[in-house]
Amino acid sequence: MKNLIITLTLSSLIFSCNPSHEHTHDDPQQPKEELYDYDVEEKITSMGITLKEPSAPVANYVNAVRTGNLVFMAGKGPGLPEGGYVTGKVGEDLTVEEGYEAAKLVAYAQLSALKAEIGDLNKVVRIVKVLGMVNCISDFGNQPEVVNGFSDTMVEVFGDRGKHARAAVGMGSLPRNIAVEVEMIVEVQD
Repeated sequence: MKNLIITLTLSSLIFSCNPSHEHTHDDPQQPKEELYDYDVEEKITSMGITLKEPSAPVANYVNAVRTGNLVFMAGKGPGLPEGGYVTGKVGEDLTVEEGYEAAKLVAYAQLSALKAEIGDLNKVVRIVKVLGMVNCISDFGNQPEVVNGFSDTMVEVFGDRGKHARAAVGMGSLPRNIAVEVEMIVEVQD
């Protein structure tokens, strides 16, 4: 038995060191794999979403940090097209449906900030992780239904690549009394 294990181990080593089985590096001259059978940015436009220049951070941070193929997006709030934000507590000032719509506005803000960071949203390999925070009253329990506004938008834009791991939590307050804040992690193509 011991000889069999040694033989198998040596065979594995020889196979893994064989140059004919080496991994090849991506050829920079080769075109990148097409991730979508549609243009993501045209789809966004067809959904009636207008991407705009993201707002500057209000403190000492940046909108996005890229490390390798991951982009960590700072939390964004529900910016209104006419300026300002959707504010108030869900369950007191806002209904679940109004919270859902606010979360959709956060999705638009995150798409704008992501485009500013990577240049082309067709490079999105996957929305990996989402943290949705809902400004709500203490006994409110429908945070997932609110954050679905964000998640549903990501899936509508990116298809299965928009499906993500997620947490949807309630907060006693959020900056500037915004109704919803969402941060996300995105995998992108080189």
